[in-house]
Amino acid sequence: MLRVDQVSRTFGQFKAVDGVTFEVGPGRLTGFVGGNGAGKTTTMRIIMGVLAADAGSVSLNGKPVTRPVAATFGYMPEERGLYPKTPVGEQLVYLARLHGVNRAQAEENVADLLERLGLTARVNDRLEKLSLGNQQRAQIAAALVHDPTVLILDEPFSGLDPLAVDTVMAVLRERAARGVPVLFSSHQLDVVERITDDLVIISGGQIKASGATAALQEQYAGSRYRLEAADTAWVAGLPGVTAVVADGAGVTFDAPAELAQQVLQQALGKGPVVGFNRVIPSLAEVFREVVGDAPKADEADAAPAAKKRRGRFGRKEAVK
Repeated sequence: MLRVDQVSRTFGQFKAVDGVTFEVGPGRLTGFVGGNGAGKTTTMRIIMGVLAADAGSVSLNGKPVTRPVAATFGYMPEERGLYPKTPVGEQLVYLARLHGVNRAQAEENVADLLERLGLTARVNDRLEKLSLGNQQRAQIAAALVHDPTVLILDEPFSGLDPLAVDTVMAVLRERAARGVPVLFSSHQLDVVERITDDLVIISGGQIKASGATAALQEQYAGSRYRLEAADTAWVAGLPGVTAVVADGAGVTFDAPAELAQQVLQQALGKGPVVGFNRVIPSLAEVFREVVGDAPKADEADAAPAAKKRRGRFGRKEAVK
């Protein structure tokens, strides 16, 4: 279990994250969503130790995440950090060995990941020769190549076409199935909705909602219902029924739960009912409900990107 507990960080007069608390369970895919400047990237950098928190703590299975522990994590920053003139396979092996993986295992890991991510034919190509989407896949491979204990991915689906999104989703599900806690941010809420077990919504540097994705959708479902039947024109005239939207298949309406059941009973009395259910909101609708019109800041201005490094954690490291 990865736990972020009351973490705060200020840049000058700007509080980028303020008392952020959430958990990422083992084997759970947790989506971390928020607008630009909400605090996602700052939080992820604090988890990895790239930034120090002003207050709060990060722990794994009840123990503090020290630098050696963070080195066992897989981290994909939003900014690509691989070597543009180095062949893909060569640098992935190099990165695996920086994490202590022996050469034979590193080469096996690289071959497997490149096959899973559809990059086998590009193993000897320099990174700069790849399309942006393939560069993104290579960056994901770099986060996975050492069999990390935790995965922290900042916008892993950015720049990917729909088929590539499906490929990456399958790889992440596979890692989660091994018990790895996976935390990823994304602005693509339709993708987040398809893959997440849990959701954390952040706005203005504070957590606004968190929990199982399905439970949050149910929580914010409200009082909207969908009736599909041959005759639904009469629904609009019922007292207490509002926001009636009819189409060829049926009608969607708002009503208290007790009244909605009365609508169903009347519909059954009038003829066959094809379907009746409470309307569950999309993740985008939940996000708008939770965040509302919260002011946005430019997180990139508030939290400058970490300086470029030779190693993945800020130092040169010998390959054993």
